Amino acid sequence: MKKLLIAACSLVMALTVFAQTAKEYRNPIIPGYHPDPSCVRVGADYYLVNSSFQYFPGVPIFHSRDLVHWEQIGNVLTRKSQLPLKDATSWLGIYAPTIRYNNGTYYMITTNVGNGGNFLVTAKDPCGPWSEPVWLQQQGIDPSLLFEGDTCWMVSNPNSHITLCRIDPNTGKQLSPSTPIWDGTGGRYPEGPHIYKKDGYYYLLISEGGTELAHHLTIARSRNIYGPYEANPNNPILTNCNHKGESKQIQGTGHGDFVQDQNGNWWVVFLAYRNFGGSYHHLGRETYLAPVSWPEGEWPTVYGGEAIDTIMHAETLPLQPMPKAPQDYNFGSMTQFGPEWIHLGQPDEKAYEFTGKALRLHASKATHDSTDPNTWVGLRQTSPNVSYETEIDCSGLKDAAAGLSVYQINDGHADLVVSKTKSTIKSQLRMKLKAIDYVVGSQIITNSKALKTGKVALRITSNGLMYNFFVKDGNGQWNSLGSLNCSLLSTEVAGGFTGVTVGLFCNGDSGYADFTSLKID
Repeated sequence: MKKLLIAACSLVMALTVFAQTAKEYRNPIIPGYHPDPSCVRVGADYYLVNSSFQYFPGVPIFHSRDLVHWEQIGNVLTRKSQLPLKDATSWLGIYAPTIRYNNGTYYMITTNVGNGGNFLVTAKDPCGPWSEPVWLQQQGIDPSLLFEGDTCWMVSNPNSHITLCRIDPNTGKQLSPSTPIWDGTGGRYPEGPHIYKKDGYYYLLISEGGTELAHHLTIARSRNIYGPYEANPNNPILTNCNHKGESKQIQGTGHGDFVQDQNGNWWVVFLAYRNFGGSYHHLGRETYLAPVSWPEGEWPTVYGGEAIDTIMHAETLPLQPMPKAPQDYNFGSMTQFGPEWIHLGQPDEKAYEFTGKALRLHASKATHDSTDPNTWVGLRQTSPNVSYETEIDCSGLKDAAAGLSVYQINDGHADLVVSKTKSTIKSQLRMKLKAIDYVVGSQIITNSKALKTGKVALRITSNGLMYNFFVKDGNGQWNSLGSLNCSLLSTEVAGGFTGVTVGLFCNGDSGYADFTSLKID
């Protein structure tokens, strides 16, 4: 017993020493395509959700104990009944979720654009399972909730007016008329509303300017939840579209949510993007963090009015690192996908098979050029400097092709494609960009060893400016099929509301491909 007590004390001391505050931290806190963050604290635990648009499962959910380090613990919308995605492109699907907690229940409210509108789901455990959707009458996008006693308030932006109503969160029944309460300060697209009750005021935080360069946060307050709302004379409270922020790599700061830590300090999570090679961003809108000064009865100030940067100078909570997502996937030892894996639209589960030796992708007639269900599974690209390498056994390909895809939108992606006949294995680098669809480079492998085994290795590397595409021939040599500027897959060129994802695919009339691994460096 004494030894156990000593060991326990040693562990506590070690954890105490380890969990030290820091004077600075690095943005983004969740890199890659993770837009529209919303955060809630329950005790010493923080939970954060993001938009997912046309991808399935929907609404990734993260956990943290220090607001700096985050671990994805699941996805909120994991069943087809929760997430209809018919004909959804990256312009449609799940927009801007909000997560809240009240009396032992977690609430997530969001918009399925193109397939039903506003709804909420609930759970007792943020890891799930989450309920079936409760559909809501008031439309607009970016809905949010405020619980005040037995009253549940909902805000959204139908017709570009920030609009309030009371709802029954259990049934979705609207209990009061939809009432416009604020139109913002005059910026376009007033959206992303959140209401907070503090010091006798209702504070209304919104985004304006569109989710682009001029994106920013503004705030107003009122003693009455219905208004009238007085705008902060120092609006916007967050923007990098000014003299202080114009030289920063980080731009498009906006769509935020306040959260108060257990020490009484305030923070804001928000989206922004990083430019590469000029005014282009291809990794999507990411999740960022900034400290907030909010004295009693006064307006909040974000980061002292300074520009948001990659290194933020602020004292953190005691740091508690979280497990990171794997970098090497051995599909032979996997039986299911982790929460970080996503599909384009609702998947056909029969198309994905863990055989004990590989991940077998059965061909779909539809390709990822379309919004029809297709065989594609991938990961968000989270770093500009990265390489992806996979090995494919293409022996099972009949009238089909398989490969590795760098994907931004259904008409904006670059694919390393492999097909096989009895005498050859053909690899191609294909670029799809709007009406342009062309082969950048190709290679025919006739090596007897490769034909006998059917195995081909593919690699995509990036330095933030260029994607480089390689195929390994039967002699073990990497051969380049070409390079493409990352800007071609940026939001500014390709379009869409997401960011680059890297996926494995198989499409055609019949056949399958076996993927043995995916290595990420």
